[in-house]
Amino acid sequence: MEIFNCFYINLLATFMLSAVLAIDPYSEALLSLKHELVDDDNSLRNWVVPSSGEKLTGKYYACSWSGVKCNNDSTTVTSIDLSMKKLGGVLSGKQFSIFTNLTNLNLSYNFFSGQLPAEIFNLTSLTSLDISRNNFSGSFPGGITRLQNLVVLDAFSNSFSGSLPAEFSQLANLKVLNLAGSYFRNSIPSEYGSFKSLQFLHLAGNSLSGSIPPELGNLKTVTHMEIGYNLYQSFIPPELGNMSQLQYLDIAGANLSGHIPNQLSNLTSLQSLFLFRNQLTGTVPSELSNIQSLADLDLSDNFLSGSIPESFSALENLRLLSLMYNDMSGTVPEGIAQLKSLETLLIWNNRFSGSLPQSLGRNSKLKWVDASTNNLVGSIPPDICVNGVLFKLILFSNNFTGQLSSISNCSSLVRLRLEDNSFSGEITLKFIHLPHILYFDLSRNNFVGGIPSDISQATQLEYFNVSYNPQLGGTIPAQTWSLPQLQNFSASSCAISGGLPLFESCKSISVIDLDSNNLSGIIPNSASKCRVLERINLSNNNLTGHIPDELASIPVLVVVDLSNNKFNGLIPAEFGSCSSLQLLNVSFNNISGSIPTGKTFKLMGKSAFIGNSELCGAPLRSCPDSVGILGRKGTWKITHIVLLSVGLLIVLLGLTFGIFYLRRGIKSQWKMISYAGLPQFTANDVLTSLTATKPTEVTSPSPAVAKAVLPTGITVLVKKTEWEARSIKVVSEFIMRLGNSRHKNLIRLLGFCHNQHLVYLLYDYLPNGNLAEKMKMKWDWSAKFRTVVGIARGLCFLHHECYPAIPHGDLKPSNVVFDENMEPHLAEFGFKQVLRLSKDSSPTITKWEAEYDEVTKEELRMDIYNFGEMILEILSGGRLTNAGASIHSTPWEDLLREIYNENEASSASSLHEIKLVLEVAMFCTRSRSSDQPSMEDVLKHLSGLKHIDDGRTSKEEQ
Repeated sequence: MEIFNCFYINLLATFMLSAVLAIDPYSEALLSLKHELVDDDNSLRNWVVPSSGEKLTGKYYACSWSGVKCNNDSTTVTSIDLSMKKLGGVLSGKQFSIFTNLTNLNLSYNFFSGQLPAEIFNLTSLTSLDISRNNFSGSFPGGITRLQNLVVLDAFSNSFSGSLPAEFSQLANLKVLNLAGSYFRNSIPSEYGSFKSLQFLHLAGNSLSGSIPPELGNLKTVTHMEIGYNLYQSFIPPELGNMSQLQYLDIAGANLSGHIPNQLSNLTSLQSLFLFRNQLTGTVPSELSNIQSLADLDLSDNFLSGSIPESFSALENLRLLSLMYNDMSGTVPEGIAQLKSLETLLIWNNRFSGSLPQSLGRNSKLKWVDASTNNLVGSIPPDICVNGVLFKLILFSNNFTGQLSSISNCSSLVRLRLEDNSFSGEITLKFIHLPHILYFDLSRNNFVGGIPSDISQATQLEYFNVSYNPQLGGTIPAQTWSLPQLQNFSASSCAISGGLPLFESCKSISVIDLDSNNLSGIIPNSASKCRVLERINLSNNNLTGHIPDELASIPVLVVVDLSNNKFNGLIPAEFGSCSSLQLLNVSFNNISGSIPTGKTFKLMGKSAFIGNSELCGAPLRSCPDSVGILGRKGTWKITHIVLLSVGLLIVLLGLTFGIFYLRRGIKSQWKMISYAGLPQFTANDVLTSLTATKPTEVTSPSPAVAKAVLPTGITVLVKKTEWEARSIKVVSEFIMRLGNSRHKNLIRLLGFCHNQHLVYLLYDYLPNGNLAEKMKMKWDWSAKFRTVVGIARGLCFLHHECYPAIPHGDLKPSNVVFDENMEPHLAEFGFKQVLRLSKDSSPTITKWEAEYDEVTKEELRMDIYNFGEMILEILSGGRLTNAGASIHSTPWEDLLREIYNENEASSASSLHEIKLVLEVAMFCTRSRSSDQPSMEDVLKHLSGLKHIDDGRTSKEEQ
């Protein structure tokens, strides 16, 4: 009996122990799933089974794990939410069969790839399936009709391809279907018109083609439909007017043609209608005024003609009216000004005439008006800013007249552009009443009375331009240069007199343009305090005195134009070592002495120095003997003898070395060309650093790009290429131009070493890797933004401040390198042109300049396009590679939301910067070169000046 009892107790203990150690099927399945996943952040760290000594807190371990929910008694898993955990990998789906009661599966905002496992469709209790923002690819698997309880299917932003599955329409309870942002092809299935319960349909941003099926008009329960950003060959089906519950309709950027059907006026519940960026023709239907609920109407960037319907005055809820970039004409109806909800009116780039409604702004809280580039006349409506919220007023390139009294106290203004009109009178704006103004352009008008004396109160001002107001007069206010944010000050051809104010505080100013005025006096020595000044134009004035030596100490100075003044004395020799300088124009003054030596000055051409009778040196005539090699006229005979002796010695040495090299079988001699102001080294230094053999035996060091430590201890990057003997002169000239192109965001070309067959270009070696490597790492938004702006500055310098412009030619992440402060530098700029010139059978300067008009312009355009693609890659953490052509088919709001999430933006400033940068990427990757901005415009936009926002659609700006 005791033996039996002992056996029984041992058996019971064994059974109890095995029960504790056993893993329940739900937990076992999820642990198997975890094993498949890539979880670099260990976000599923609590998916573990407790040790045998711990007591269970519920029936199943999984019920206590993150992202897992069970029913009340913890006997069934009802929800699995793995969203935003940065998980990756390919799912097998084999674990899902056990979750028969699962109602919610959320895998969104991760990095899952491969095909979506069809086993998910065995979860027949599912009501919500969210797989959005992943990288699932291939065709969408069949079998989804088994999920008859499904209410929400969100597959936004993946890489699905193939056709849209028609079987989705058999899901009787489906209310939300989001298949946007993938690569689905072919037509929208006509079966999609047979959904019974659908309320939200989003198919935008794919590669759909064909016609939009009229059967979609049968969707009587849909309230929100986005099907734009595709490649239809279609018109808008009139049947869409039957969607009686529709509140939001977006078919923008979809290649639509034909007229806007009148039947859309039957959509009496519609609040937002976006049809911009298509090829729609005809007039705007006046019947749209029947849609009393309409709040946002954007028909911009089409080929619409005719006038704004008078009936639009009935749209009492209208907040946004965007008709810009069409071919519309006529006058702006007075009734538009009666709309009580109107906030944004964008009608620029049409052919509107007449005046703006005089009551515009009186009846609504108007925020943004852009009526630029039309044929409008009259004055600014007197009450346009009466409600105190107008922050953008853009009316340039019209025929407006009158004065500025209506906006004198418009304290909300951030951006004011009235250039190229016929405004007159004094500039009555008081900057003390404009605390937020960033951009101020009144150029090309007829203002008088001078620049407002309180301009120093505009502490946020970045861009100021009053140029070409020929009777403006006055002086430059004393504290102008002290504005803390001012970057551009332009007041050319304004009859301004007096002297230049002292440059005691000019922290941010980069452009000063004051040509063709009546300025007198001297250039203050304090100009050297403008450490970021890049361009200064003081030509065609009455300035006197010497050119201050201090001006040459500005580190980023690129263009200095002092022509047609009364300067005297010498050109400061310090300009000869100014590495960034591209142009110093001192023509038609009283300058004397010699032009500083250096290739930079030779490349400027004679026109920069003519009109100074006592000035000499290259590129002008040679200086007289008195300033020759040995200095005095009386020493000429000695000089002659010495030169003759030196010449004979050179000939003898040449013959000696010639015989020596012929004996050695060497066909060419190595030469080293370094740049003034940079570390000097010899060809021997370079060649011995690249190979262990003697320099004269070097023929083809490997690799083509190598790091070398010179005997001086300097580490350089050496890039090798071959050239023909006949191309040496032209290619050398171009390489010298590259070396003289100095900017803080360009890698320095230190010099080049060559013989008759090979050339080695020597660059600074920067230690912190390149952008391609950086893409693979996690970096914060501020570093990304700094990188984008740095690249833009480097490109802008090459495109706009080099004469002639230099295209980069091969802009890609691996050609952006970082210095010790993680400042980006463009590498290999211009090298493509070096290769082209090196291989030319008969290169000449004339041919090179002719080529600039053809090939180089296309390369400049490609630089801008590649810059846009690089931005997308940076913003997306490397996901959007070569996405320039396809990204425009993605809805703006969705794309912006995805980029925000990718960069974990939280502060208002970072959100604003991200939006700015994404806008630039969209502009730069436009397919038509005529629609792309210049790099100068890009840089202004990134600096917050938004000079190119006149090319945006309203939806992009909301």
